[in-house]
Amino acid sequence: MNFNKVVDFSAKLKSNKVFEIFVISIIVLSALLIGAKTYEIPPSALGALKFLDWFITLIFLFEIVIRFIAEQDKKRFFHKAWNVFDTLIVIVSLIPIEDSELALVGRLIRIFRVMRMVSFVPELRLLLNSLLRALPQLGYVVLLMFIIFYIYAAIGSSFFAEINPVLWGDISISMLTLFRVMTFEDWTDVMYEIMDVHSLSWMYFLSFIFLTTFAFLNMVIGIVVNVLEDEHSKEKEAQDKEDGKLTIEDLSAQIEELKKIIAQK
Repeated sequence: MNFNKVVDFSAKLKSNKVFEIFVISIIVLSALLIGAKTYEIPPSALGALKFLDWFITLIFLFEIVIRFIAEQDKKRFFHKAWNVFDTLIVIVSLIPIEDSELALVGRLIRIFRVMRMVSFVPELRLLLNSLLRALPQLGYVVLLMFIIFYIYAAIGSSFFAEINPVLWGDISISMLTLFRVMTFEDWTDVMYEIMDVHSLSWMYFLSFIFLTTFAFLNMVIGIVVNVLEDEHSKEKEAQDKEDGKLTIEDLSAQIEELKKIIAQK
């Protein structure tokens, strides 16, 4: 009975907005602490920073324990990747390796504590999950973009190398120059230099910009938006199931069952 009270208290604390804001504030404080350590710090302030670091780690440990206790199915707690990530970050942060040969690892782990902002805020977690889900589709877009880059770089290296070997000397340098053109980094200087010799070369540059900057960029945005909409739908369905609401699939299944019952009668 006492344990049930602890579970209920943990569940209420986990969903409490004040507690969420407090944890987010601690994550922000952790990020500021990491930034502060990149400056020259007086020896008198080092002790205070170490104390703050341990305080933040203990708060993170407390928050993880609360989330674990509040979980109804304890076995499924570590089935979520973000829970595993948060737990590993906290556990490694507890190991006193600051003054050992693994001090660099300790600093890296503390830097990654800032990522807890993503794992703690559902909206950020949704955005990152959408981006990761979009990567396979984005891979084909990147492959197609590489082919376009390669073709244009081969053309540029063949026709423009004599004009400026620094920018068009070989295919790899030409691809780097084209990346500069795609990002609009002084691309007009590159184009006008070539146009002084080849007056119609503007078609080469404008067609490349149209294909890469406009067409491919819109394709990337479209893929990410579609995946984000799918993630939103899945998140809403999962939330509806937790709240006991019927989803569209459940309603469709019930309608089919009713049709079968009516047909049998």
